[in-house]
Amino acid sequence: MLYNAYEIQRSWLAGASAVANFSAGLLNNPSNPFAYFGGGPVLASALEVFAHASAPRGKPAFGLDRTTVGGTEVAVHEEVVLRKPFGQLKRFVREGVEGGPKLLIVAPMSGHFATLLRGTVERMLPVADVYITDWRDAKLVPLADGRFDLDDYIDYVVEYLTHIGGGSERPHMLAVCQPSVPCYAAAALMSADGHPCRPRTLTMMGGPIDTREAPTAVNTLATERPRAWFEQNVIATVPVTYGGAGRKVYPGFLQLAGFMTMNLGNHMISHWEMFKHLVVGDDDSAEATMAFYDEYRAVCDMTAEFYLQTIETVFQKHALPQGEMAHRGRPVDPATITDVALLAIEGERDDISGIGQTRAALEIATALPAGLKHYHLAPEVGHYGIFNGSKWRNRIAPVVERWMAEHSG
Repeated sequence: MLYNAYEIQRSWLAGASAVANFSAGLLNNPSNPFAYFGGGPVLASALEVFAHASAPRGKPAFGLDRTTVGGTEVAVHEEVVLRKPFGQLKRFVREGVEGGPKLLIVAPMSGHFATLLRGTVERMLPVADVYITDWRDAKLVPLADGRFDLDDYIDYVVEYLTHIGGGSERPHMLAVCQPSVPCYAAAALMSADGHPCRPRTLTMMGGPIDTREAPTAVNTLATERPRAWFEQNVIATVPVTYGGAGRKVYPGFLQLAGFMTMNLGNHMISHWEMFKHLVVGDDDSAEATMAFYDEYRAVCDMTAEFYLQTIETVFQKHALPQGEMAHRGRPVDPATITDVALLAIEGERDDISGIGQTRAALEIATALPAGLKHYHLAPEVGHYGIFNGSKWRNRIAPVVERWMAEHSG
């Protein structure tokens, strides 16, 4: 019922958005006298804001077709190098550029598409051969393709690293937020096996390694209710209109609603500012806000089994820092990490992963030499700013670059 009700509302809002957009166009038409006086501009701006807020959104494009390497501008094209049911491995090929450190950016499977890390990819392209985990929207994956849980996520990461390394080379890995735990587990398992493609470096940014440290509202929500509550209240069945009909999922629209509610005042102010920019004709400022929300409101579903296992393992049992995490029955032991250089990055104003949660990754790697551990606290940076925006580009990315360069073998 939950998903069906949402689909009805989405269809209605899509129609209302189209009408509002058409009406705003009429009011802004130069041949319409109301476009120049009276309440015409104000009404048109209000309709434009409503049309944008209620419009349906699909998977955005990365849109990265150029970068600068060594002072020379080069073309970039995307190439899918490995396809799997729940995610493909995408490479950003820099035309005419050979070599360079290989970097796997692991995008979060937390309700948004991998394009949320567009700014992360764009900043690393000049210095690395960049790959990214391009996760699929679970509602589009047929039931015949089976399950996908936290264990499968770890398997995908190991397989992606192996593919990038060609079976013998050690790539670098960067995990943004949620994947910090499965990426850490993959590094530990590969280290225990002496895997030739274990990462040279693992950078974790705003990751929930130990959510007992400075718990946030997100952490509290995950711990104050039992797993059964989440199964009964936030898990839905994909409707017949999608390829994954019948699959149990945690819908992306619920995740988005939760994040919007956490900072509702800020989002309302952003839309109010957008409205004022449109009224005075400052289209550039309005479009910057629109571009952010186009990405932020583009959401996807994740499988119920992955969501529930993550809630239980990461947020309720704190299995990794407690030394109790297992992958398909095999213990995940942080002490097996002896030659993977770990970089933990946190934002001072992060309201998703509190200060100390990512730093814990360094503390539990008890057999790793101190020279292979580094912690960076980014002043005045929130969760989103860790991997996107000017502070990421100018303050944080150089730290990642130096860490990779120091440990490139």
